[in-house]
Amino acid sequence: MTNYDHKSIEAKWQKHWATNKTFKATNNSDKPKFYALDMFPYPSGAGLHVGHPLGYIASDIVSRYKRHKGFNVLHPMGYDSFGLPAEQYAIQTGQHPAETTKTNIEGGTDKSGNKIAGYRNQMDRIGFSFDWDREVRTSSPDYYKYTQEIFIMLFDSWYDNDADKAQPISLLESRFRESGNSNINAATEEDLRQFTAAEWNAFTEKEQQEILLDYRLTFLADTEVNWCPALGTVLANDEIVNGVSERGGHPVVRKKMRQWMMRISAFAERLLTGLEGLDWAESIKEIQRNWIGKSVGAMVSFQLNDHKIDVFTTRPDTIYGVTFMTLAPEHELVDQITTAAQKDAVEAYKKATAARSERERMADVKTISGVFTGAYATHPLSGEPVPVWIGDYVLAGYGTGAVMAVPCGDERDYAFANYFAGQEGMPAIKNIFDGVDISEEAYGAKDKTPLCNSDFLNGMSYQTGAMAAAIEKLEEVGSGKGKTNYRLRDAVFSRQRYWGEPFPVYYKDGLPQMIDSKHLPIALPEVDEYLPTEDGAPPLGRATTWSWCTVENKVVSNDDDRDCVYPLELNTMPGWAGSSWYMFRYMDANNENEMFSAAAQEYWNNVDLYIGGSEHATGHLLYSRFWVKLLHDLGKVTVKEPFQKMINQGMILGESAFVHMIKPKLISLKDRVKIDLNPPIIVIDEKVAKGLLDSNKLSDLHQDVVNYFEEQYKMSLEFNKDYDKYDLCFEILKSGNIPIANVVNAEIKTKFLKEYHTTKNFEYFYDSSGLNKIDELKSIPLFFEPEKMSKSKYNVVSPDDICDQYGADTLRLYEMFLGPLEQAKPWNTAGITGVYGFMKKLWKLYHNDNGFSVSEEKASPDSMKTLHKTIKKVQDDIENFSFNTSVSSFMIAVNELTAQKCNSREVLEPLAVLVSPYAPHIAEELWSLLGHKESISEVPFPVFDEKHLVESSKTYPISFNGKMKFTLDLPVDVSKDELEKMVLGNKKVQQQLEGKQIRKTIIVPGKIVNFVVG
Repeated sequence: MTNYDHKSIEAKWQKHWATNKTFKATNNSDKPKFYALDMFPYPSGAGLHVGHPLGYIASDIVSRYKRHKGFNVLHPMGYDSFGLPAEQYAIQTGQHPAETTKTNIEGGTDKSGNKIAGYRNQMDRIGFSFDWDREVRTSSPDYYKYTQEIFIMLFDSWYDNDADKAQPISLLESRFRESGNSNINAATEEDLRQFTAAEWNAFTEKEQQEILLDYRLTFLADTEVNWCPALGTVLANDEIVNGVSERGGHPVVRKKMRQWMMRISAFAERLLTGLEGLDWAESIKEIQRNWIGKSVGAMVSFQLNDHKIDVFTTRPDTIYGVTFMTLAPEHELVDQITTAAQKDAVEAYKKATAARSERERMADVKTISGVFTGAYATHPLSGEPVPVWIGDYVLAGYGTGAVMAVPCGDERDYAFANYFAGQEGMPAIKNIFDGVDISEEAYGAKDKTPLCNSDFLNGMSYQTGAMAAAIEKLEEVGSGKGKTNYRLRDAVFSRQRYWGEPFPVYYKDGLPQMIDSKHLPIALPEVDEYLPTEDGAPPLGRATTWSWCTVENKVVSNDDDRDCVYPLELNTMPGWAGSSWYMFRYMDANNENEMFSAAAQEYWNNVDLYIGGSEHATGHLLYSRFWVKLLHDLGKVTVKEPFQKMINQGMILGESAFVHMIKPKLISLKDRVKIDLNPPIIVIDEKVAKGLLDSNKLSDLHQDVVNYFEEQYKMSLEFNKDYDKYDLCFEILKSGNIPIANVVNAEIKTKFLKEYHTTKNFEYFYDSSGLNKIDELKSIPLFFEPEKMSKSKYNVVSPDDICDQYGADTLRLYEMFLGPLEQAKPWNTAGITGVYGFMKKLWKLYHNDNGFSVSEEKASPDSMKTLHKTIKKVQDDIENFSFNTSVSSFMIAVNELTAQKCNSREVLEPLAVLVSPYAPHIAEELWSLLGHKESISEVPFPVFDEKHLVESSKTYPISFNGKMKFTLDLPVDVSKDELEKMVLGNKKVQQQLEGKQIRKTIIVPGKIVNFVVG
């Protein structure tokens, strides 16, 4: 085969690898181990686009390189196959999510007639060295029975603050029996009921179980959650974007529900300190530090009639500057303390707040809103009345859901106090900083400024003991104590979905009971629909066989009325459950008796290289660290962290096409707004815009725009039908750019024109009579912008198409060539031709017109130099994850070797090994052609020899009277005198010196030779 035929080569070696299980790892090897792992994908019907394999290619290069370096490499792959998208698709099409998930993974045709490529097929085409014998799918009962087992471990554990670790709940019960709970230092809610050993032993079993629920690491609680009515489920914060669900863009409201919770807050300090030893990007560590949010201060109690309002503050030294208090609208005391006069206003505000997500409320630092409850608390030290407000900048789930407002020392409190100044319940701001002017802004510095108007704290400062003195006084009067607080909140673990791990839980007398792990898995039952029931129960409420028999230890019919039959939990686990421990299952994926053996875990230890997206910093990565620490405490694993080194790959951006209305003309509109139609931008004077916002007249502005277009161009603005008047104008003010539609081909353009009735009054746009004229449609002008690849944006590029046209090796090289792994970069299919040209040059280096041709002759020094500088560069690049520069070095090497007419085995054989991690198919083929029977995959990596880079000669400029006449290549290892003799003996030099006298000879070894002649 003279020409490079990527299709036959790649098909041949992919089949060979699969048949021979070339990349199968073993759990008992004398080789050093290396465990490379990718964040596994969610298998959607859309399949892979060229952005998905970026991290997989990088990890595959490292894995293949490590095999060449003599490591026993574990490089597995699986699927995060539970989740909301499959469930929503099931609701829309009536297909079981298990069926669509299987098709999305394995390929085929779904019941709707859609041809699905299949993730497995797509990944195999790219030539990854995965050990497919260890594949996991989180939706497989054989896998999630162990996720259920970990849940039981959490339920059967509590956190011992004294030991700083999770302990079995049986140990806690033993201590209760012996001495009650007076000496128990557990991570749990404060102010729990105290009891003696005698009282514990006298409690009924139900009473004891209720008490234990307050200590367990997974527990039931009524908590504020993100409820999405359209999806019928609770959403995590990272599943919400701009106040709506990431999936479908549906409204999300705050709602109190009884949910399973994970006591991750107990591990906050360990999660924080554990970051220090990890080789992660500092930006990811900082995200987690901020999410955990450690604060040192005091818990302060304000009395309000029979109620107590607890507040955590990092500035107890400012206690005398408290002007008012603010509670979260959802705070449990709001309804109890609100006066009759303020009830309507408070209820209206609570309703409005419920429509905003926590993330939206946290991000909105400009809007000031709140309502006075009419109630007054008592200051713990001065005894003065303190008005109590509610405001949505306070979150029920953060801290205690209440803040003591010190406007003179906090900018947000200052803005709140000024905004409501003069209204009932808002006293004048108190100034407690001596000599500081707070007429314009708050003073938040933590310095030596002395306090005033602060009783016993007068003259003291933050830096000179005021904080400690304030805490001591609060503890003395029983109104507070020093405390370290964390922003990290316990995680909601329930989802009102069908397609997720069932809980191994049944209910007896209203209390949760765990099913013995030997009876797992508790598999998902069949349901007639994947929607909530008519009375609002989760989809599992539709199952007719979903009760647990404690005698037969199995799931039985709901109609079974025996006393031993109890209802099962109707919620399912969230998506992060299965992904929090999957790295350990890969170590022993075919173990049918346990989640993994101790020997397998001790051998593989933990992940040496983890590659995935930075968007998982506060979700998967944090939860996985939490679960691993639990498993470590319980003696299930020997490691305290799951991922020692992690790299976050950047995003490959698609090229989205947009169409604009084109009319290069500036038009004035009622002296308030200008419309520039190239592209269409609404330009509003800043002061006018602010006035419109403040007076809520954006809808008026929108109508002005609509009227103008309809009158001027006799067209409707139906292309704005997806916006209401207010939102359209807000978007105009915010971005100034209205993309009318995404279009990439004639079919989509036609659809666009039919949906949005444009007219000939706009250049390049056509009325309905021209809709089917493809030539006219092609002339619609487009502009292109890079953005995230998505099927909805019509900018997806399939790796299958690239593999067909250019080959998987070209795809692999090109994705690495685009730029540094961690950076985002735009995809440009036009650029791939250069890499494909390189592949042909590489192939040609081993061939002549008659076919494969490699010489046994010794390679030239130049060729050895090219080889060894490439060895060094590629090795350094892989070790430093600088894959893009390796591709450049390959191109340089092939060009140099081609110019040198090198066909020596001494160079070309190690060159094939060098290329192998990046372009494994062509490397295998060349290795085979070189006469080898074994796979190239474990051939030792070429060894760099510096002697081939040592220069034996130097090119000297030869000058006469300072003017260079020519150059000479001279040895570098000769003395100055020998160098002078060699130069003077050269014919060219002799010709220049003929008839002239040398007055001075200047020789600088390694640099210049100059003769001064006369």
